[in-house]
Amino acid sequence: MGGKLSAMDPMQVEVPKLKEMLDRDPYLRPYEREYRRRYACFKDYLDKVSECEGGVDKFTEGYKYYGIHVNPDSSVTCREWAPGAVGVYLTGDFNGWNRQSHPYHKLEFGKWELQIPPNSDGSCAIQHLSEIKLVIRTQSGELVERLSPWATYVVQPPRSEGFTYKQRVWNPPPEKKYHQRVKKPKKPESLRIYECHVGIATAECRVGQYKEFAQHVIPRIVKQGYNAIQLMAIMEHAYYASFGYQVTSFYAASSRYGTPDELKELIDVAHQNGLFVLLDVVHSHASKNVLDGLNQFDGTNSCFFHDGARGEHSLWDSRLFNYSEYEVLRFLLSNLRWYVEEYRFDGFRFDGVTSMLYHSRGIGQGFSGHYDEYFGLNVDTEAVVYLMLANYMLHQFYPDMVTIAEDVSGMPGSCRPVDEGGIGFDYRLAMAIPDKWIKLLKEVKDEDWSMGNIIHTLANRRWMEKTVAYAESHDQALVGDKTIAFWLMDKEMYTHMSTLSDSSPIIDRGLALHKIIRLITYGLGGEAYLNFIGNEFGHPEWLDFPRAGNNDSYHYARRQWNLVDDELLKYKFLNNFDRAMNHLEEKYGWLHKDPGYVSWKHEDDKVVVFERAGLLFAFNLHPTKSFPDYRMGVEVPGEYKIVLNSDDPSFGGHNRVDVNISHFTNPEGFANRRNWIQAYLPSRVALVFAIV
Repeated sequence: MGGKLSAMDPMQVEVPKLKEMLDRDPYLRPYEREYRRRYACFKDYLDKVSECEGGVDKFTEGYKYYGIHVNPDSSVTCREWAPGAVGVYLTGDFNGWNRQSHPYHKLEFGKWELQIPPNSDGSCAIQHLSEIKLVIRTQSGELVERLSPWATYVVQPPRSEGFTYKQRVWNPPPEKKYHQRVKKPKKPESLRIYECHVGIATAECRVGQYKEFAQHVIPRIVKQGYNAIQLMAIMEHAYYASFGYQVTSFYAASSRYGTPDELKELIDVAHQNGLFVLLDVVHSHASKNVLDGLNQFDGTNSCFFHDGARGEHSLWDSRLFNYSEYEVLRFLLSNLRWYVEEYRFDGFRFDGVTSMLYHSRGIGQGFSGHYDEYFGLNVDTEAVVYLMLANYMLHQFYPDMVTIAEDVSGMPGSCRPVDEGGIGFDYRLAMAIPDKWIKLLKEVKDEDWSMGNIIHTLANRRWMEKTVAYAESHDQALVGDKTIAFWLMDKEMYTHMSTLSDSSPIIDRGLALHKIIRLITYGLGGEAYLNFIGNEFGHPEWLDFPRAGNNDSYHYARRQWNLVDDELLKYKFLNNFDRAMNHLEEKYGWLHKDPGYVSWKHEDDKVVVFERAGLLFAFNLHPTKSFPDYRMGVEVPGEYKIVLNSDDPSFGGHNRVDVNISHFTNPEGFANRRNWIQAYLPSRVALVFAIV
């Protein structure tokens, strides 16, 4: 990245709170020079931005400068960054699609500008919803059509007109604009995240809409006890089946679900209901589409991306950003601010962070946890610095901001502030946890599950680096994999989920383990919790978007709410338990307390016991053994009662536990705790105790 600071001896670079990170983990001390070097590169860019732009604030408001803007006098200002172009023109409805009548004027540093005066009657030359295109004259002299990278509204054409998205000017008259007016909720101490996709949130075989989601789905989420939603596939993507991960227009909220104003209304409704709203943001790569994407925007193979092999992701078949390019940083950092300022998102889940952090893109790389893997030449410093800048900027301007990293590698310091030498995320996803559950369900019999191995996976995270725990997310729901409910019960989900049918060992086991897996993950796995839409009630089948391989079917691209709403089906039991977990966490707040202390993990009994936030969690995972008076260590003396019982009939249990019994502590030490209680632990049951 170059510059005065990065040219210095890194050990001379002052990192304000690096000592705190090194004191917390002395094994990081051999890598102090690398932490200082990264911080020097970060500081170098901050200084460069301050010198050239007057500060980070202006630099990250690129959307106010670039793109198409209608001025108060009805004139139009258009600007683009196209360093490889020989000429740039604007064409569209407004000029009868004349491709060269409105040329841009070339400015410095690859920038282009066009001023269009008002019509003679004072009206704007480009009307609301007018279709426009950019025309780029390439270095070979060819004229090629493109969409603006800063387009805020692009729409899918009718099938008869092909598949290339069309850019339309979004500038409704003032009286028709939606104005968000609901006060934002405060950042929750405990994040209970409902990961969701607007398009699949309807039971019908079609694409769901923003308005429908606000009206029908948000009430469900609130009733379930979640306090945050994570919206997926919002950034426009021409290919619906990409699940939103092949972004074509970064500033355009997807029009397949409705208009920008309807998304604003959805977020307003969420805020009105006390929901924190996170956006699933994709800055790790971009679609290869040329006609309606960023690829080859200025006629060259670079522009926003690295040229050659470094600019392509071999597995995702997509383009990789050049994070060292000044205008690319402006584009991406401004993109984050756009969604905060324009739509009032409260935070971001950054997709594909592992791919960003390493030159290998994480492909074929198994991270052993050895620190050399995080500080060697495989680390992509330019991407690390971009993420540091993004987190620094977001947390500086928006104190209640939440950022989450999708990173499987576990780089030390990822979830510590930038002034400690960290990357600045608030949380990382505990990606090893769902992998562990799927592996056990696929490969290991219940009676052979290792309690120690499960606990290690749940508790293995860096001290003071927060983690989002989850048993399964959208990754496990996709076609080619199975949800936990499907792994457990797919043989009889279509025949034995009626409350009127005879008891089934497969369904009984499935319901019991579904609840246990979720609660032990929720209680021990992190400092936040996530569930994917529908999985709270054991949604059957997989998720598969309409595509050529399934004859463009929407059958699996929807959520079957009728199943959980039907009182005669057992899906309601899992839904009830999910709601009870959330309401219990709301009351006791264990997610924002210290990690759980595991006092007992018995391999033969298949019993796990731990304490967190004054609660005692007990799990009996044994397929057949029940224990009448199981002794469990507890630190705080007193009278304990059961506050959550997975065997309750309302959760599909067998009602083997009397929750009205008081359990008094015995002051003798047990399992490294000062006291103990005894309780009945039936097979495949989870219990939570609290002091009365």
